[in-house]
Amino acid sequence: MLTLHGFGPNFNLVDASPFVIKVDCYLRMANIEYKLDNSPGNLKDSPTGKLPYIIEDNEMIADSQSIIAHLIEKYGDMLDVTLTASQKAESYLITKSLDENLYFGLVYSRWLCDDTWPTVKHKFFGSLPPVLRTLVPALVRKSVVKTLKGQGITRHSHDEIIDICRQSFQALSDRLEGKTYAYGSEPSTLDAACFGHLAGFVVSDLDNPFNRLARTFPVLVDYCRNIQHSYYQ
Repeated sequence: MLTLHGFGPNFNLVDASPFVIKVDCYLRMANIEYKLDNSPGNLKDSPTGKLPYIIEDNEMIADSQSIIAHLIEKYGDMLDVTLTASQKAESYLITKSLDENLYFGLVYSRWLCDDTWPTVKHKFFGSLPPVLRTLVPALVRKSVVKTLKGQGITRHSHDEIIDICRQSFQALSDRLEGKTYAYGSEPSTLDAACFGHLAGFVVSDLDNPFNRLARTFPVLVDYCRNIQHSYYQ
């Protein structure tokens, strides 16, 4: 059986990572049988040093896009078979925008916002022995700070980063308004990607300016609520 390797439930989410949620949601939408292997220790076994990865028939595949491509090749195009070439192109471009833009806003909101960091620190590192509980979070946070500076998001001010996320929320709200799913009454791969990223803001139990901002968009709240009701009861 296919095994999906992730971090595990956190923040009222099936997984802390939007990319793990994306693959998990795709598997549910495509009705592909799988089991979960949840542990931060999975990172050390990942061929890319990131999660998720899957193992199926002794084959290990990492990266959410590569995983979904593999699933389509093996099980058929369960979700996007009716989409036009133009719609598939749009789906890819929106997905990459989420991966390369909104995702880093999410990371910033969790790891660098002082009103959220104590909760994140406790959730991720609270079970460590006392000495490590002080040392490890500081080291990991320092690494995240370096990554975000290299990616470029933290070269903007706090208010500018909020506005970058606002533009993504507004664009998604405009795109999804009046629709059950991105392309009609049935889910697509794009819906798995959108839910993966939006859940971290809308469904998460974290409370910070970014999450509160996302929840001011009724279209996004209803969209996430529908997917939760349909696939995460």
